[in-house]
Amino acid sequence: MTVNVDVYEDCAPVEPRQFPHPTRTLRPEDDPFHTPPRGWETTAPGTILHRRPVTIGAFGLVRQPSFTAWQLLYRTSDLDGRPDSTVVTVLVPPRATGTPDRVVSFQCAIDAVSSQCFPSYALRQGSRALGAVPQFELFLIGAALERGWIVAVPDHEGMLGVFGAPREPGYRSLDGIRATLGFPELGLDPDTQVGLFGYSGGGMATSWTAEMADSYAPELNIVGAAAGSPVGDPASTFLRLNGSVFSGLPGMVVAGLRRVSPALDDALNETTTATAQRRLNALADRTTVGAVLSAPRMDWDSMMTTPLADVLARPQIVELLQSLQLGLHTPSMPMLVVQSVADPLISVDDVDGQVQRYHAAGAHVTYLRDRLSEHLTLAIFAAPLMYDWLDDRFAGRPLPASTTSTVTTVLTRRGTLPGLWRFLRVCLRMLSGRGVST
Repeated sequence: MTVNVDVYEDCAPVEPRQFPHPTRTLRPEDDPFHTPPRGWETTAPGTILHRRPVTIGAFGLVRQPSFTAWQLLYRTSDLDGRPDSTVVTVLVPPRATGTPDRVVSFQCAIDAVSSQCFPSYALRQGSRALGAVPQFELFLIGAALERGWIVAVPDHEGMLGVFGAPREPGYRSLDGIRATLGFPELGLDPDTQVGLFGYSGGGMATSWTAEMADSYAPELNIVGAAAGSPVGDPASTFLRLNGSVFSGLPGMVVAGLRRVSPALDDALNETTTATAQRRLNALADRTTVGAVLSAPRMDWDSMMTTPLADVLARPQIVELLQSLQLGLHTPSMPMLVVQSVADPLISVDDVDGQVQRYHAAGAHVTYLRDRLSEHLTLAIFAAPLMYDWLDDRFAGRPLPASTTSTVTTVLTRRGTLPGLWRFLRVCLRMLSGRGVST
């Protein structure tokens, strides 16, 4: 489904409510800030509904004093184009005079259903989110801030925590960019250059953002999208990880998707055992690391009263699984995709397929495959290369060729080792509470 944004041109304006700096860090479902005001459904996508300053803390403990942070509740759309609302956390580094404003929309690997893992909660001082991936990704965000970029971090799963849903991560991220550009305190021009970044589940959300941008938010000046290990085919990933040591991840996708797919919810209620239902409910309340550790070797075939293959063959389930596949929409901006050949979580074949679909549709994609890294190490090793690529897009430097290449390791790429040393310094400064410098 494509959302037609033209119908929102005459939407009613809303005066965003200014919330004070919070004295406590509440889970989103308990936080009044996350409840939109009356009449919010009639506003245009990207409209700011609430705003407040917040304090960011590494692992919820170490306050980061060197940059300011705001949270914006804004109007967006769900996967069927219905009004929705979510939050973007906007982090602003000290801005040097004369430096052009550049915004990076950083799609975190939320990879969970629990609100503990939403960036709007997990990144804040005082959060209790042990095992939430955004807490680790804060250091990558710090590396972006150190380059002088404004970083917008959307809750791209929405308030329902719909992990794995098609399209709507893109809608939410694009409207988070709209809200950031329209936030008066930043004084940004509507034509400000924007880059997209994400790895793993964040790479998948970044891919959806790139794919939806041309039809949903064509006015945005998105100069490039860097996606690491972007999944490619979530249905294939589910089948491959089912029964593995990482089976908690596909379990959480099922727990999230059933919230927006009546067909999947009905199928689960009809064909799964009471034990399976309890395990799904438990996964929905765990952080990413907690879910993986609590559900190794979970095999859906053993928890169903009907063979899994028969359930997956139902027409509505087939349609749902097909809609999850990336690469069926053509990004209008250039992309960089990086992927480990030996990745135990995300199959290189699935990402190969996503890139091949992009290339076949005429998209400009530079695809780099790494033989020696695996999933977690590539997230660190490739970050400097991905940021340098975005820096080149901001600067308007010539694009590398739209090709696929395989290297022994990205560590041999020019600028990677100095970039990793730079990243290590950022990490140490953040862990010591000194924050980042630009």
